[in-house]
Amino acid sequence: MLNKAKKHKQNLILLVILGVSLIMWYLPVSEALPENGWHLLIIFIATIIGIVLNPLPMGVITLLSILACVLTNTLSLAECLSGFSDSIVWLIIFAFFISNGFIKTGLGSRIAYYVLSKIGHSTLGISYALVIADFILSPLIPSASARGGGIIFPIAKSICKSFSDEEHPGISSRNGGFIMSVCAQSTVITSTLFITAMAANPLAVKFAASAGIAISWTDWALAAIVPGIVSLGVMPLVVYYLYPPTIRYSNSAPQIAKEKLDAMGKISLHEIIMMAVFVILIALWINGSKFGLSPTTVALLGLSILLVAKVIHFEDNLADKGAWHTFIWFGTLVMLSDFLSKFGLMTWFGSKLQFFLMSSSPVNSLIILSLIYFYIHYFFASTTAHISVLLPTFLVLFINAGVPGVIAALILSFLSTLSSGLTHFGLSSTPIFFGAGYMRTKDWWYIGWITSIVYLLIWVGVGGMWWKLLNLW
Repeated sequence: MLNKAKKHKQNLILLVILGVSLIMWYLPVSEALPENGWHLLIIFIATIIGIVLNPLPMGVITLLSILACVLTNTLSLAECLSGFSDSIVWLIIFAFFISNGFIKTGLGSRIAYYVLSKIGHSTLGISYALVIADFILSPLIPSASARGGGIIFPIAKSICKSFSDEEHPGISSRNGGFIMSVCAQSTVITSTLFITAMAANPLAVKFAASAGIAISWTDWALAAIVPGIVSLGVMPLVVYYLYPPTIRYSNSAPQIAKEKLDAMGKISLHEIIMMAVFVILIALWINGSKFGLSPTTVALLGLSILLVAKVIHFEDNLADKGAWHTFIWFGTLVMLSDFLSKFGLMTWFGSKLQFFLMSSSPVNSLIILSLIYFYIHYFFASTTAHISVLLPTFLVLFINAGVPGVIAALILSFLSTLSSGLTHFGLSSTPIFFGAGYMRTKDWWYIGWITSIVYLLIWVGVGGMWWKLLNLW
């Protein structure tokens, strides 16, 4: 009965999206816009609404948008498929495949358990151990749900169970809430640190490239690393103050970690190879440009080594539904953004918004725009949708306000991900941690709101000074 009602709801959403799109299709168009540009904008808006409301899987929604472009002669089939040839799209899918090596070999869990065994004697220490593990894994696992939900969450859950007390369930709940909240916020921050830490980040890079702004893997990592590390250091303390655990010291976590490490046995050859590839990839992503190697080429090199060494198997990659699902929606959104830019849609829309900000000073305009961009994430359940809808337009507005292109693109990219910690649905991993059931929704949102203020202060204050040292502005 529930499934039937759900299907009816999904069908209704699809019909409403189609109906509204048809009405918009025949509205009068500004002479400043080409007709195919207006039609592409309608298809893009319908795609994003579909992604947000989710009547069908995101991959299906994006394939339907390609079909709409072709059937309406808005774009040719070759133009629609052009997004799948973009190197950024292949970078993210290669990173997905490489991340399977961390999970399959057990290296990701081994790293997490090792760190936990060393500094997990207090509840605060446990939280920092999980944060450090998340940080180490983030450059090569581009899925917040895979990294947070697949590696960090099971470890965090086993630790939370060690605090269980049937006579005093509030004790375990309080400690569990603290640990899960820290893990969720940690994934938010680590997803901000590297282009390859989250699937939506390369999309932001692509949008910047469409505006003539080149951002390399090193540029992103260098700009994010200092405010990111400060955020990772401060955030557990903030959550500790806002939602203090009942049990503050325990030897159970290090004991669990040691038992798990013992059960895993000695480090395997495949784990050693995986670690070596990890080091090689980071080194080449930082220095690859000196040898004429793009980040995508470097990722392909790392993937090839893992395949040849049989650390992962090609069949595993073919079976990675998450990677191919991401490939479909990512390639489609890249294509749509490219042609929206070519048709001048984003510049036109930005000029319209700029009109309303003309009465404010450049500094005030920048502050207002940043806050709007950040807190509007309350209405998004997808960082990808947030970036797709708003980043190109806000990038134009930032540049018009006098912000240098590179720093404007980086700030918006960072804000896109940092804002996903506001709610229990803002990032793909947060529902997993929230779903453990240790914390009420209002407490989760309260922590998200307070930490958001802390993030903004850190990234504006510490980040601003760091970017000045880097001569980004």
